[in-house]
Amino acid sequence: MPIAPEIAWLVPIIVPFILGLLIGLLIKNALKLIFVIIALVIILVVTGALSLGLGDLYDQAMKFLPKLSEAGSAVINLLPYSSITFLIGLGVGLWKG
Repeated sequence: MPIAPEIAWLVPIIVPFILGLLIGLLIKNALKLIFVIIALVIILVVTGALSLGLGDLYDQAMKFLPKLSEAGSAVINLLPYSSITFLIGLGVGLWKG
């Protein structure tokens, strides 16, 4: 299905904007969830229902952070993060999401 030349110039503008918007919404919702989990863990530690030391926290971080870094570096190469429309979409997604 060919795209008409009159609107073909819109595709490279709209697609990065929509990607940025979706990524912004995803990041904002993920940050909300992370803050809720951190607050829950703090409350559980303060009340004594969960015992968590810095050594335990460090060990868990060293187990999961390298895997998270590898997954993130693979995804970052797919995103058009140098496109101004992507950055505008990302900003709108973070702001309004």
